[in-house]
Order: sequence, then structure tokens, then C-alpha cells
Amino acid sequence: MQLRVSANWNQPWNSTLPTLLLLRKCKSQNHVNQIHARIITTGFIHNPSLTTKVILNFISSPHSSLLQFARYVFFSRHAFQDSRERDDPFLWNLIIKSYSHGSQPIKALTLFSDMLQNGVPVDRFSISLVLKACSRLGLLKEGMQIHGFLAKLQIGSDLFLQNCLISWYLRCGCLELAHRVFSRMEKLDSVSYNSMIDGYVKCGMIDSARLLFDRIPLDDKNLNSWNSMICGYAQSEDGLKVAWELFDNMPERDLVSWNSMIDGCIKCGKMENARHLFDRMPKRDVVSWASMIDGYAKLGSVEIAAAMFKQMPNRDVIACNAMMAGYLQNGLFVEALAVFDYMRGECNLKPDATTLLIVLSAIAQLGYLDEGRDIHGYIEANRISLGGKLGVALIDMYSKCGSIEDAMSVFGNIEEKDVDHWNAMICGLAIHGLGELAFDLFMKMERLSVVPDDITFIGVLSACAHAGLVKEGLMCFEIMRRIHRLEPKLHHFGCIIDILGRAGKLEEAWKIVEEMPIEPNDVIWRTLLSACNNHGNLKIGEPVAKYLINLDSCNSSSYVLLSNMYAGSGMWSNVNRVRTLMKERNLKKIPGCSWIELEGIVHEFLVQDKSHPQVTEICSLLDNMSTPNSEITHCRNLDLVES
Repeated sequence: MQLRVSANWNQPWNSTLPTLLLLRKCKSQNHVNQIHARIITTGFIHNPSLTTKVILNFISSPHSSLLQFARYVFFSRHAFQDSRERDDPFLWNLIIKSYSHGSQPIKALTLFSDMLQNGVPVDRFSISLVLKACSRLGLLKEGMQIHGFLAKLQIGSDLFLQNCLISWYLRCGCLELAHRVFSRMEKLDSVSYNSMIDGYVKCGMIDSARLLFDRIPLDDKNLNSWNSMICGYAQSEDGLKVAWELFDNMPERDLVSWNSMIDGCIKCGKMENARHLFDRMPKRDVVSWASMIDGYAKLGSVEIAAAMFKQMPNRDVIACNAMMAGYLQNGLFVEALAVFDYMRGECNLKPDATTLLIVLSAIAQLGYLDEGRDIHGYIEANRISLGGKLGVALIDMYSKCGSIEDAMSVFGNIEEKDVDHWNAMICGLAIHGLGELAFDLFMKMERLSVVPDDITFIGVLSACAHAGLVKEGLMCFEIMRRIHRLEPKLHHFGCIIDILGRAGKLEEAWKIVEEMPIEPNDVIWRTLLSACNNHGNLKIGEPVAKYLINLDSCNSSSYVLLSNMYAGSGMWSNVNRVRTLMKERNLKKIPGCSWIELEGIVHEFLVQDKSHPQVTEICSLLDNMSTPNSEITHCRNLDLVES
């Protein structure tokens, strides 16, 4: 699209008015190119007044091409050109703000340094903007340098800047230093008090926050002060009563007040109180509805949560995410995907990173590989970064859906991997039985100095167990304890016992169980019992089974394994005794279950289950496949040879 102005030919050639009219219509790189060409060909590129107006019009634009052009004009025509402008930091501050509030806050510090080196005077806005950049980046050392520089200036005691310092120190987690600034301030206002109260609350120092709250002069105690205290008290069941008292005594309330109380009631499990507040609210927003949906879902009342979701007057991404997360938490994965389809279709909402995480988790549980690939395509089409949790979820989804190749491809294409990406890939290889690859990946982590965590070792030990890599598993266990100084947890001990048990080293496994520094749980005992059953070791298996039966008399697996061990040793009277005991206690073995996806539909099969509509054809095909001389078997073998 070409930019046109009707007065273009009617204006004198030396007038800047046509160009100024065009500035307001710019939206794209093509428009920028036209403006740039125009001010060059007209000679207005040398007009400081016009270039200043270009910067003013473009510097706050949401369009990146306009923002970049504003910076270009500043650096090429203003920053180091006109000595008169070096006495005025106005344009410098605009550019610094574009960085401190934008996607490159670190460049705000660089530009601030350039100001000082070129003798440009800094004012209170320059300081506040560079402190904002330090806050966003969590830069303590650089911020302290700014603090020291500020102390040398006449504006060093400025109330606005002192409040900026408090906010920056709190953002960096330095509560004591923030309090030091606060205590030395000659004058305080509501911002000073509220910043410190909020800092105390976020650090869990509710008593200190209350002392300061009670000290606030009446004129400075505003709605933010009350809301901060309510939010702090409402985080725990012990403080909820105090939060109620504050809420009842507030001179006025806003949505934050109501939502904080609702959130506190939900976190403390008082859903009836939350509903009472919700029904009393004079006005509700999306946060109010989403909190209630989340609360009911966490209690397992998905039907009520779904009913509230339908009652919402307006649904946004937050509300849809809350409903999807509720379905996910309660194992209703298909329903979670249905909300996702509704969200993109009828509501025409754009998914955010949280949406995609929930959807990928649901897909992973269902094994819907095609849907997972669609989400992957959406992520790529929208150029969404896989450097955080999203990449981890995508690797996990592909692994659980059976496509380890796709999981490895995603992992390989992530440039900046953190330990969670490595963990997801190692665990994915583990569930596919690729123990050697998982072990090699772990060793690559060691070579690249990627620091592993508990989950890393759970993954690699599990992989070694499934692949029968006893030596490698024991080596990883020692690396965990001796090199990385990580104390093994129950899951790690369980993996080591599984490794030894699968290899038939039952005496060693038994010894580890006896010498564990923490009390073994039922999973560890069952792991050992299963290994005893597989290797026919009744000597260790019998006392373990009897211990488990006494520990949990309602779990059928211990009875079944003990019965199998007796049967393997020909002790039929003992077999009958165990089975009779199961009948008396009305215990039944949980049947095995398998899933298979065919043309986008997941089919579920249980042991001795004949409910599938094509069960006759399936059984007939399986009978033919089990016949050695059948035509089907011949074809299958031929296919294998040819491949």
C-alpha cells in the first residue's frame, strides 16, 4: 500500500506538512521506507525539527519497524550531531524508555552510559528509566552503581527516585537494602509505604508488613495498602481470619480486594466461603470467574466448574485455560481438547504459552500424535520459542505418543537448552527402552557441564533399568552421590533396586533396601517382590510379600505375585490358600490394558474384554497370525526380509 496525501502537489516543496501528515498513517516497513526516501529526496533529513517529530511519532509505536526507524533517526541525526541538544536529555530519555520498557532493557544501560560519556546531563527521568531496566533484568551490581551515582547529584534525595530505588531493590530480592533506603528518606508517601508493605508480604514477613501498615498516616493509607495486607494474610489458613477482619473494615473495596479474598478462601479449601463472596460481588471480572472454576476443579467438582464456565458473560484465554486445566487435573483429557477447539473456533481466541502447555499435556496422555503435530506446526508458524517449558512439553508429548524420532528432532533444534529439556529427552528415551542412548545423552550433559538434578537421575536410572545396563546404572548412582552431592530419594533407590532386581542380583537389592537411610515405601517393596517373582526367588520374595499384605491388605498385586511364586515352586496348597484369602477379601486382579491409535481414533483393549465392535475380526486375524504356516505369517516374514 502506497502512502498518499491529497495536498501533496498543492504544498510548497519546502513545506514539511505533507510529511507530518504521513507520519500518522505509518504502520509497516514499506511505509517507513517511503518516509525515509521522502525526507532524503526533499532534504528534510537535515531538518532537526522534522526528524525530532519522526522520533516522537514512532518511538512508542507497537510496530517494530517504526520503533527501529525512530532509533535510527536519533542515533544518525541527533545523538552525537548537534552540540545544542547535548544540554537536553529529552530525546535521550525517549530512546532509553523504548529499551527499558521494551524487549532489550540491557541497551538502556548502554545508552545511559553513552549519555554520561558525551556530557549529556541526566535528569530524574533518565535515572528512573535505567533503574527500571535494572529491575527487569535483576541487575544488582549495576543498580548499586546507579544508586552511588545518584547520591552525588542534587536530585539524589528526590522522593520519586527514592521510591524507584526501593522498587528496584525489592525486585532484586534485597529487602534489607530497600528498608535501609526507606528508613533514611526525609519524606515518605503512599508509594513508599505500599512498596515496602508489598515487599514484606512477598517475602512472607506478614508481621513486619502489619507493623508498617499500622504506622501509615491516614492520608497515605489507600486501597493498595489494604489490598496488600489482605493478599498477604489470605495466603494461609491461620491468616485468613485476619484477612476477613481487614476486608470487613475496609473503607472501600475494588475487584482486587474481592478477588484476593476469593483466592485466599480457595487456597485454604473453603470453597463455600469463596462462593459466598463471589455471589456478593457487585462486579466480577475474568479473574473472579477463573478463580472459582479453578477452585471447583481442584476439589474434583468438574461439573460445577464447567457450569460456571458456561455462565460466564465473556470468556477470554485465562478463563479457557482455567477450564482446560481443570479437566486435565481430573483426567478428562478429551474434554480439555474440546475447550481448546471451542476457544480457537467459536471464541476466536489466540492461545498463549499456558494454553499450549495444557493442550500438549492432554495430547500426551491420550496419545493423539496427529493432534500433537498440529500443535507443533502452530508453534512453528507463530515462531513461538521452545526455550522454556513449551519445548519440554513438546518433547514429552512426542515421547509419550510413540514418536521418539520427533522428540529427538525437537530436542536437537532447541538452541538454548536448560536441564529440563535434557531431562525430558532422557526420560523419553527411557520409556522407549533406549537405555544406551539415554546413558550417552547423560554423559554428554556431563561433558557440556550441564548440571543435572533429581529428575535427570530418575530418568537415566530408569533407562538403565529397562535396558539392563547394570554397570552404567550403578555408575550413575555413584556420580549422583559423589560428584554432584545429591542425596538419593525414594525414587532413586527404587530405580537402583529395579536395576539389580531385573539383573537377578536380588541379594544386593535386598541389602540396599535394608541399608536405605530413608524408610522404603510400598513401591520399593513391590519392585523387589516383582523381581523375586521373575527370578523365582521365594526365599526373599515370601517375607516381602507377607510384609506388603500386612501393610496394605486391599492391594491385589502382592497376593498375585506371592501366588505366582508358590506356583512356580510347585507349592499348590499355598497357592490355594492365597487365592482363597483373595476371595474372602473380595480382591480381584486389575486387568492389563493397551491402547492403539488408528486413523486418529484411539482404541482401548482390556484383558478378556470383548466389547470392541470389531472383536470378531480382530480375534480371527490374531488366530491366523499365530498359525505358523498361515499365508499372513508368510507375507509378514516376506515383508521383513524385503525391508
